[in-house]
Amino acid sequence: MTGGRLASEIQTRIEQVNGRYDKLVLVVGPPESGKTEALLQVAGSAGYPYVSLGLELSRRLLDVPARQRPLQTSNIVGAIVEETHASVVLLDNIELLFDPSLALNPLLLLRRHSRNRVVVAVWPGSVDGNWITYAAPTHREHRRYWLEQTVVALA
Repeated sequence: MTGGRLASEIQTRIEQVNGRYDKLVLVVGPPESGKTEALLQVAGSAGYPYVSLGLELSRRLLDVPARQRPLQTSNIVGAIVEETHASVVLLDNIELLFDPSLALNPLLLLRRHSRNRVVVAVWPGSVDGNWITYAAPTHREHRRYWLEQTVVALA
């Protein structure tokens, strides 16, 4: 899918989730499939804040003792999202959320922080029916989740 078509689909999905309990849109696709380009197009055209979550989260986790990181990460992600003061937030580079040392459920965390605003997150992985996957099954960070009613834009 070209960046322009994916950006248009993301905009449509943003409108689709408004009014829902959790307002999460996942932009799913393999590396180099145009997800970041599309997110930047949406940020530029609609004026939504674009956040490189991995960069910002890792910067803030530096001051947190390693044993406290699993407990503090969700609060820090919430603060990052809140600080945008926007009704729609675009999150890219979420790979740090899958780090086994953080012991997180990234999908649940993103849903939780999408209750007060639309969160659009780039999910590097794939969708197979009603399942979403991150990393290859042999990779130590491999995850597979039931999508339930999560809204997805496929790259």
